[in-house]
Amino acid sequence: MTDLLIIADPTLMNERQAWLAALAGERRLSANTLDAYERDTRQFLAFLTGHLAAPASLKDIGNLRPADLRGFLAARRRDGAGARTLGRGLAGLRSFLRHLERKGLANSAGATAVRSPKQPKSLPKPLSDRQAIAVVDAYEQLADEPWIRARNAAVLALLYGCGLRISEALALTKADFAGSPTSLRITGKGGKTRIVPLIAPARAGVEDYVTLCPFPLGEDGPLFRGARGGALQPAIIQREMQKMRGALGLPDSATPHALRHSFATHLLAGGGDLRTIQELLGHASLSTTQVYTGVDSARLLEIYDRAHPRA
Repeated sequence: MTDLLIIADPTLMNERQAWLAALAGERRLSANTLDAYERDTRQFLAFLTGHLAAPASLKDIGNLRPADLRGFLAARRRDGAGARTLGRGLAGLRSFLRHLERKGLANSAGATAVRSPKQPKSLPKPLSDRQAIAVVDAYEQLADEPWIRARNAAVLALLYGCGLRISEALALTKADFAGSPTSLRITGKGGKTRIVPLIAPARAGVEDYVTLCPFPLGEDGPLFRGARGGALQPAIIQREMQKMRGALGLPDSATPHALRHSFATHLLAGGGDLRTIQELLGHASLSTTQVYTGVDSARLLEIYDRAHPRA
């Protein structure tokens, strides 16, 4: 589909280049995202040129119908593209059409009318014991400032050591750690409160961070601070984890949220029962925990055979 030498007329190609430049300069999209959008729109214009038997023009883009976009998605699906690839491609086309619409050159209504392909449900894969321990080690952190290394390690240790969501970890205050507690009271989704054990290494990591933090930490203000002293944002920890994936040779599935999955999976593998893990995670449904930890029927039967008095 992309073997054509000419995929669109020069005016349309120039507009596409201007859109890509705007994404890079104004929105600062990552190089990988820009490459994907460039490839997706190139494939679409090649499809349209082949469909029209002539180089696609701005007029052709202005006359796009939902059926044209559905035809492109169907062709990509036949070539083996999955739902995520198709969804990303449609998102790129919508962005390009909105760029043209702002300049009065096209109408993006057709693309808006096309539903994105249904994405398969998936969860981050847990890390191995060795990988998780490396990620939460302060000596493995990549930041230049010692206090920021300690901060990152402390946050990650709470995700893995206590099974917290990143939003729950960043909502903690200094008062939550008063008196060297052995547990934390966490308010999760829907305002539901749960008690989670605070293991000694995670508590020590927080204490190291508090000692090194250059900003005054009030009892009720955010415990974890950004480089300028404001509340730490989740995106900062996500970016640090992305850097560590490269440094430690971790898979792309190694995200901050995957540490929460690792907490649950490793507890289960160590003999923890599913109901207790459900409580620690703050899940309303046991079935959610079963999916979350990747528990299969064989594992459930093993637990049943070992624990049920009539088994």
